[in-house]
Amino acid sequence: MPAGVCGCCGPLRPRYKRLVDNIFPEDPKDGLSKSDMEKLTFYAVSAPEKLDRIGAYLAERLSRDVVRHRYGNVVIAMEALDQLLMACHSQSIKPFVESFLHMVAKLLESREPDLQVLGTNSFVKFANIEEDTPSYHRRYDFFVSQFSAMCHSTHEDPDTRTRIRVAGIKGLQGVVRKTVNDELQAIIWEPQHMDKLIPSMLFNMQDSEDMDRLGHPSSPSAAVQESEENPAALAESCFRELLGRAAYGNMNNAVRPVLVHLDNHHLWDPNEFAVSCFRIIMYSIQAQHSHHVIQQVLNHLDNHQKDTPRARAGIVQVLLETVAIAAKGSVGPTVLEVFNTLLKHLRLSVDFELGADSRRGSAISVSSGQRGKESEERIVQNAIIQTIGFFGGNLPDYQRAEVMMFVMGKVPVFGTPCHTLDTVKIGHQGTKRIQTMLLSSLIMVTSGFKSKSMCTALPSAFLDPLFSLSLMEDSELRQLVLEILHNIIDRHDNRAKLRGIRIIPNVAALKIKREKISKQDVAFMKKHGQQLYRHIFLGCKEEDNNHKNFELLFTTLAVMTIELANEEVVIDLIRLAVALQDMSLMNEENLPMWTRCAIMALVAAYFNFLSQMIANSAVCQHVSKVIELRTLDAPYLLPEHIFRDKCPLPECLDKEDKQLYFLTSELSECLSGPGYNSERLSIPYVPQVTDEDRLTRRKSFVDTISLQVDIMSNSLPDKSQLAEEITFETLKKAIDTTGLEEQERRRQLMEKFQKAPFEEIAAHCESKANMLHDKLAQIFELTIRPPPSPSGVNLSTGHPQHQSVPVYEMKFPDLCVY
Repeated sequence: MPAGVCGCCGPLRPRYKRLVDNIFPEDPKDGLSKSDMEKLTFYAVSAPEKLDRIGAYLAERLSRDVVRHRYGNVVIAMEALDQLLMACHSQSIKPFVESFLHMVAKLLESREPDLQVLGTNSFVKFANIEEDTPSYHRRYDFFVSQFSAMCHSTHEDPDTRTRIRVAGIKGLQGVVRKTVNDELQAIIWEPQHMDKLIPSMLFNMQDSEDMDRLGHPSSPSAAVQESEENPAALAESCFRELLGRAAYGNMNNAVRPVLVHLDNHHLWDPNEFAVSCFRIIMYSIQAQHSHHVIQQVLNHLDNHQKDTPRARAGIVQVLLETVAIAAKGSVGPTVLEVFNTLLKHLRLSVDFELGADSRRGSAISVSSGQRGKESEERIVQNAIIQTIGFFGGNLPDYQRAEVMMFVMGKVPVFGTPCHTLDTVKIGHQGTKRIQTMLLSSLIMVTSGFKSKSMCTALPSAFLDPLFSLSLMEDSELRQLVLEILHNIIDRHDNRAKLRGIRIIPNVAALKIKREKISKQDVAFMKKHGQQLYRHIFLGCKEEDNNHKNFELLFTTLAVMTIELANEEVVIDLIRLAVALQDMSLMNEENLPMWTRCAIMALVAAYFNFLSQMIANSAVCQHVSKVIELRTLDAPYLLPEHIFRDKCPLPECLDKEDKQLYFLTSELSECLSGPGYNSERLSIPYVPQVTDEDRLTRRKSFVDTISLQVDIMSNSLPDKSQLAEEITFETLKKAIDTTGLEEQERRRQLMEKFQKAPFEEIAAHCESKANMLHDKLAQIFELTIRPPPSPSGVNLSTGHPQHQSVPVYEMKFPDLCVY
């Protein structure tokens, strides 16, 4: 009976239950009773030890109301919980929070959108509360999963679907805010959580109708208003907040799900969304973490090297965006790794393209799909070149010099010790393609490069392979080499003023910027000047030169005069120009008439420029006189005429008419004053022939090998007489077999020392040592024993010998013979 009386009598119920029951009105439409809620709040604050019981009882009532679909009471219960959370800040709130989170979970598990939104809003309010002490046992795994599922809602009603997605994103944002600053909640950065958080945000960002908005911040008030209504805007805000809170060790886990999402949804082609995502990433993370993102994209590119060309091009373009932003700050130690990976994929792209070409060559007809594959590979290659050039161009000068050396080391050049790009397999066409693309990227890297000393900007390790390329039998390669030289030598940006080969009437009007040549540059010209002159001389007499080649050669001579010319260099340049004129006149190379006239026009344009730069009136008069006579009698020897379309050419050049040419005697007399050693002008310039010229000039790496094979094949007997045809594959197989035999011998030796008994190893080593001692004893006996004496007496013992040996027949040791 007593128990029954207590169970049915209201006044005997615990006070906290009565206070909780009083906040619920008879009609839920009336809402929460404010007076009764104030009583409950006062009781909770006065007796904090009752908070856990209050929370448990509220959770019990809420669960019952949810099951019975009394949603009005559910709303009242959550409102009461929110007010209690905001009012109570004590140690006893921890058990109450567990009851609160349990009730939120109940609401999120329901299928009613209104209840899900209600539970999310309560969780967001809870996430904004700063707790005094951390929680050791609280986990948010369920909430991450549930909020992520809400972000992917597929409700039939568009408005309801938007409400659920916005609630899910807000819930994830609440989880991030509640956990990222709590060291005990570092588990949120683990892959199983990031694989749910990141794709949920990207899914809603991708679903935005206005993709151009991504990555472009708007005004704060407009952004806040838009975030409340637009899932994409809210997802982007949450994504930025998450990345901004990422620490050093969490960057990889945060970026990897982005790459996986882009793969799963095929967002690399087209890649507008991918580029937008990585712009957000790079601008949201801390600057010192940029190299982590770059490393992740590089690894992703390595893992997808067999994807379609457009997908690879999309990844490279994303890498371009990341390095473009990172280059403005700290890129860490990944600079050379970026270039190494890009160059590797450049080679792979060339392989894929040449493989398609070879298949098309063997096929009867060419399909449109195969043509598209070639053009798509060109897209990949152009994207890689653009990335290399843009990244290198934004680096500091000291890092740019290292990158220049690194890229030049990858260019296939015959005569260099080794390079990582194997040109044997890709043939002449592939080698030329790689050379062209790498030199094009070097042009972009060297653009804007300003070095105080040419010795540091053009070291021998960079200059030698660059000049070797300038001797190739390809006018395009030679043009690229000259443009690279212009970028490095022209430190005052005078090239734009010198554009176009012409007779400049007034050089002073160009307002050319120049400084006094430094001692370091004087030393550079003493060391490498002859090398520069030689390659200009050899480059001028290439038969396939066109108008652009001569324009670049003129610019090279002019820039050298501005930046590197002292009195001694001026004399050398004059000797070089006169030698070019003599070569064109004598025509020992059997050059075409157009090339000979073009060389003469180049010499005229340069002498006109040089005479005004050194401000020597006598030289100016002589040059002007020759140009005037050429204008009247031989206009084809001037650049304004010879480089014009359909310029009439003479049958031969008149060597006897000395007035049409620049004479060494006249120039020497004009420069006979102080400052110039005019006597050196009487010494004609002759380029020194080197092994580089003999081996590299006019032949590429593969051409030289092919030429040697052709010569050998012509001198061999008939193939029917040979036991086996010697081909490249045969030689490669022989090399591989030798390497395998050596590896097998080493493996057996290693196994012997690892598995044989100690006594056997010791005996083996002792026998080798004894053999070595015996050989040394024989050598010492032969070298230390005195030679026989002519008198027949042994010099060491004094005893007579049986036979005397003449001196001229005696065998002396090599060390005694002079």
